Parts: sequence; C-alpha cells; structure tokens
Amino acid sequence: MPLIPAVPTPPDSIVLIHGMWLTPRSWEQWADRYRAAGFRVLAPAWPGMEEEVEELRRDPSALADLSVAQIVEHYEGIIRSLDRTPILMGHCFGGAFTQMLLDRGLGAAGVAIDSAPVKGVLRIPLSTVKASLPVLRNPTNRHRAVPLTLDRFHQTLTNTMSRAEAERIYHRYAVPAAGNVLFEAAVANVNPRTAFRVDFGNEQRAPLLLIADGADRVAPPTISKATAGRYRKSTAITGYKEFPGRAHYSLAQPGWEEVADYALNWAVEAAKSRRPLPTNS
Repeated sequence: MPLIPAVPTPPDSIVLIHGMWLTPRSWEQWADRYRAAGFRVLAPAWPGMEEEVEELRRDPSALADLSVAQIVEHYEGIIRSLDRTPILMGHCFGGAFTQMLLDRGLGAAGVAIDSAPVKGVLRIPLSTVKASLPVLRNPTNRHRAVPLTLDRFHQTLTNTMSRAEAERIYHRYAVPAAGNVLFEAAVANVNPRTAFRVDFGNEQRAPLLLIADGADRVAPPTISKATAGRYRKSTAITGYKEFPGRAHYSLAQPGWEEVADYALNWAVEAAKSRRPLPTNS
C-alpha cells in the first residue's frame, strides 16, 4: 500500500477561533504577529457574531440560540474552502472546537489554548463551575445572550491583571455569552447525542497541542491535563504545555508573545513531522 505525506506542503495559513465572552478582536495582537511572520491569518467570527464588539453589546440577539453544531460546521466550511490545509488555533471554547475540527480530518496541526472540556473530560474544577454560573444559574438563559459585569470579568478572565488593565480589556473585547453553547457544554457528559465530542482514539487526526495557563480560573490546567490524558489512547501526536501565572484571557496579557511564538513553532514543526497516512488504493 503506497504512502503519501499527510501534509504535502508546509501550512501557510492560520485559522484563529475565538472563545466565549469574546470575538475575533481578541486575537488582534496574535494575528498581527503571525502576519508579520509571513502567514495568511483568518480570524472568522462564530456565525452571527460578525459585528464589532460595541454593536454586539448593543444588540446581542444573534448570540442567543447559537449551537455548537452550527459553529463547528461554520468553521469547517471556511477551512475546506482554503487551497492549503491551515494550522488551527482556538482559545477557550475555540479550543474545544479546534479539537472537534481536527477529529473531522481538518487542519495541518491544532493548538487548543485554555480549552473548554469536551465530552469524556470529567475533572471539572469548582472554579470552572463558578465562572459559568452567571449563565447556568438561570435555565431561561439557554435562549439568551448573557454579559459578565466588569467585576466578574476581572475575577474570572483577567484575575492576574490590575483593575485598570482588566477594565481596558473588558471594554475592548468583552461581549455577552451565547447561553445555549454554555448549556450544551454543561450537559455534554450526560448527553449521548452531544456535539461536544471527539474520538480520543482517532489515530489519523493532525497533531494537537494543549496549552494551559497556570492561574486560569475558567479552564484551569486540570482540564487540559485530563484532556491530554484521554488522548493517550491515540498514536496521533499530542503535546501539553503549561505557562505558570497566566490568566484565562492571556492573549493580551504581558508576555503573550512567548505563548504565541511557542504555539506557532510547535504547530509548524508538528505539521512537518506528522506520520504519513496510507492511501485507500
């Protein structure tokens, strides 16, 4: 049976997938850095979230009934439209979506930063539950877009930063949460039909790097470590890296360049070293 390289040419594109309470603007510094390095960078919004932060705050109705399936299929269509296989990077829920897209055979390599848990990851810390309570404590929020107050945003997403820096980040990046997506995640482990699932044993997926931030209260390292453990049953490449002292929204925290460079360098090298896969002939 002949063999062909899994990635015949090095990836020249990066698709950035934002997380909950944020928009593609949250990637702006990373996108500029990667473009300066010569990559084509796409940072598409979740469907319905194409407006700027200020407009989404004014009218968040498009977020209210978003589903996980809609979001992942949206990104799948974008990725399949590209002429070369891109690197995928996701933050928070974008990290879970990155894992799901890799499981579908997409991407030259993937990086999941402070990833939300997918089905099968059972170690959910109390701080994660507390971070979701503004949405989950009221069942009617399933069909709403729910904002965080500045105080809650500072406590959960920017807890290692000063109040002034947290306030600047809040006003520039924060939008209401898509309630339905959070509710889908909350019941993923008891829903046999959940879209929040991957085949941990998939040996043909592209390499995956899980990045955790040590002071993250939304998706603490416990989640990424448990996720990495589930992938041990696969021979596909899986990496884990932890950056101590960093909060959940570390994409703009001082020192973000180290994280961005590590993520890109790992993904480029992993895409090169991925084992060839057999053809069907």
